[in-house]
Amino acid sequence: MLRKGCLLVGILALLGVLAAGVFAAGWWGGAEVSDETEFIVPSGATVTSTARKLEEEGLIASADSFLLRAKIFGSSDPIKAGEFLLPEGVSNAGILDIFQHGDVIRRFVTIPEGMPSILVHEILMAEPLLTGPLEVPPEGSLLPNTYDFERGEPREAVVGRMQAAMGRAIDELWPQRTPRSVVKTPEEALVLASIVEKETGKPSERRMVAGLYSNRLREGMFLQADPTIIYPITKGKPLGRRIRRSEIAAINDYNTYSMPGLPRGPITNPGRESIAAVLDPAETDALYMVADGTRGHEFNSTLQGHNEAVERWFAIRRKRGEM
Repeated sequence: MLRKGCLLVGILALLGVLAAGVFAAGWWGGAEVSDETEFIVPSGATVTSTARKLEEEGLIASADSFLLRAKIFGSSDPIKAGEFLLPEGVSNAGILDIFQHGDVIRRFVTIPEGMPSILVHEILMAEPLLTGPLEVPPEGSLLPNTYDFERGEPREAVVGRMQAAMGRAIDELWPQRTPRSVVKTPEEALVLASIVEKETGKPSERRMVAGLYSNRLREGMFLQADPTIIYPITKGKPLGRRIRRSEIAAINDYNTYSMPGLPRGPITNPGRESIAAVLDPAETDALYMVADGTRGHEFNSTLQGHNEAVERWFAIRRKRGEM
């Protein structure tokens, strides 16, 4: 009798294990996700509230069943907030694992070198997956780069990361300043770098342009940088026409045709390379530059050489029908 009783207990235990396996496979392994689906776990959400949301969106059959099986068969790790991608046919167990250990969907916004803050503001305000109001950030405070963000993230948080990145870049680059640099503070470095950024479309010219403007500042000459005329008019947006004589003569805190020294502040958001260029400008005696028709410039140390270069540039423009 004892042996028969033990055998019966063993059979019942085995049946219990098999039943539990069927229970887990049939219910915990079931899938309601018919197509690849994006799902958002709100900040502060619990497993319970997330299960209710999954049921409301038709991604699981029953929140109560999901919670019961999660308690019995699932990991005790907490779930993460964010947007997740649920694959087609994913099981309930797979959904929970994704929320606990999967990667949040990251989206990206790119700020090119030399983009002024007013245009950065427009880009972020036009991004429908970001939230909240945003003032135009201070010019020169954002480091151009590609930044990731999550759906529903505040715009101010994204700007905060851009500003923190600029702060780190300045902290890293400032100690590399050489004796050829004329800037005395990180703030001056940003201002001069913003001019360098706007004045050349060739990365290889940055240090040369920085060297030229450093020479002018050292000798007390007007910088005569065209972008400093435009900035007070458009806040950095393209002017869309030729600069007027009255604008060249305008007196304000930015126009380097009508005042010596640096403008009162940056005229765009400079990139790392332009900042590095003004901290280590090229060793040159150049004081003048003019476009050469290749998106680059011809540099000269004398006014006579510069005037000859200007004539060559005018000839190119006449040939193009621009004059």
